[in-house]
Amino acid sequence: MTSKADGTIRVGIIGAGVISEIYLQNLSTEFAGVEVIGVADIIVERAADRAKKFGVGAFAVDELLAHPDVDIIVNLTIPAVHAEVAAKAIANGKSAYNEKPLAINREDGKQLLADAKAAGVLVGSAPDTFLGGGLQSARKYLDDGIIGRPIAVTAQMLNHGMEMWHPDPYFFFQPGAGPLFDVGVYYVQAMAAILGPVKRVSSLANISFPERLVTAKGPKENTKIPVNTPTHIQAAIEFENGVVGNLGASFDVWETKNSTLVIYGEEGTLRLPDPNTFGGPIELLKAGEREWSELPLVYGHTENSRGLGAWDMANAIRTGEPARASGELGYHTLDIMASVLESADRGETVAVESTLVRPALLPKNA
Repeated sequence: MTSKADGTIRVGIIGAGVISEIYLQNLSTEFAGVEVIGVADIIVERAADRAKKFGVGAFAVDELLAHPDVDIIVNLTIPAVHAEVAAKAIANGKSAYNEKPLAINREDGKQLLADAKAAGVLVGSAPDTFLGGGLQSARKYLDDGIIGRPIAVTAQMLNHGMEMWHPDPYFFFQPGAGPLFDVGVYYVQAMAAILGPVKRVSSLANISFPERLVTAKGPKENTKIPVNTPTHIQAAIEFENGVVGNLGASFDVWETKNSTLVIYGEEGTLRLPDPNTFGGPIELLKAGEREWSELPLVYGHTENSRGLGAWDMANAIRTGEPARASGELGYHTLDIMASVLESADRGETVAVESTLVRPALLPKNA
């Protein structure tokens, strides 16, 4: 894999939905060394609107996949077709960066890794919030020993779902989504990136409400949605380094203040930023003290920096160094989540088959 003669890595974006706007904005204006060639969508008019706003080309999906100048396809399609679109990108000799998750099942995820390796390209996936200034700073403090040896972690993502505000929330309550795959994935990928690989999980899960009533204004208002994936999940997790923790993900509860990520160490406790965001704060409670202190962020990219993982992939293509939001990390995250759901379904502890090498911290001047 080599970059163009001028060092620029060129990107094509497939999927012109809501999230495409921040990707287009950041990849067009915020990150050096990348150029957006264009955007494609199965709804041609939507791609045209996005392209016009950001001054890039509008393409049919297959046209962009085959475009000779594109190095990376940023895949913002729905999760059910993440693997399919990424596989087509790889078949066209392009690296693929998927929105979360990498795929919705292990088989597709493994195949993407194998295909990319055979083709000599890269594959990776969001969430890339762990590359933001908040979680990168927290990782640096942890690695520097600010709370000593990590002992435990708790991660809880708790809310009451999307039917009150999203105009078409059907997808959120189907396999491949739910609170774990849609939002909990931010917590899982952050924990794996910061603490390393997970060894095994044991979990319980429930569908608390078999139907959801859409109350958001729009054409789906007052329609009912069948719920076909667990919407309240609690898991015990064991990391390869011995850290023990718990992971919760729910669309069924009204209490939201418990949404948090906390690491407990021999010499103190570190409250990490919300993994859905790129910034802070980071709070520290040292052993024997009663007052929390806020730690300064020592890394940049603290605003909404979606696309940071794709930019890091571009740098990996340019330099030959490993990408951080890599296929390895994306697959391990997928494997953890699939294992959590399997454990609840089977009523037994499930070993997480995959492993990974923790991604390196970003350079501080990145």
